[in-house]
Amino acid sequence: MVRAMFDTIAPRYEMVNRVMTMGLDSRWRTRSVTSLGLPRGSTIVDLACGTGDLSRTAASLGFNVIGMDLSFGMLHAAHGVDALVQADGASLPLGNGVVDGLVCGYALRNFTDLAQVFREMARVVRPGGRIALLEVGTPRSQVVKAGYSVWFERVVPTIGGLLSDKKAYRYLPASTVYLPRVHEVRASLVDCGFSGVNHHELSGGLSQLYTATRTQ
Repeated sequence: MVRAMFDTIAPRYEMVNRVMTMGLDSRWRTRSVTSLGLPRGSTIVDLACGTGDLSRTAASLGFNVIGMDLSFGMLHAAHGVDALVQADGASLPLGNGVVDGLVCGYALRNFTDLAQVFREMARVVRPGGRIALLEVGTPRSQVVKAGYSVWFERVVPTIGGLLSDKKAYRYLPASTVYLPRVHEVRASLVDCGFSGVNHHELSGGLSQLYTATRTQ
């Protein structure tokens, strides 16, 4: 269902993202890539790469990027990315420890078995390598949270319906219910082979970023 939905919204995915985040998503993607702390020339996977926004950011910062996504429609609409692979996050077509890092933008809530995806991340990232996982967040400020709730739960589906697919953009805000709590994500990453797990709130909690190092 999720794959078919993303196939449908792929042609206007980037445009809708810009509108519904008021352009802040570009800043968050740059923060995600730079938080890896890896040298230029490192090879990283962009898991659930979509149309390649995060991949292009990483490439512009000097990384060699392999974009992977379950949706062929997203990959077909991608541009500016040299290496693209259709793949399931729970079974990545890579050998053990072959990449220096991995980024993933706004996809954790779409994986049916998140722990297995974390295990695959740990398998393909070399010891000492880094991951950065970007997701939607929930602002702590009650005032900001109230405004965010109206925007994300009511305005975004309307914008998505006008510019793309209404059903899909009703699902995307609702899908945040599938996100584990911060302490649960941290514990799962540690269990799957990561250390130094940090959680960062971006723009007052509008987005959140997890970073971690593959255990030596």
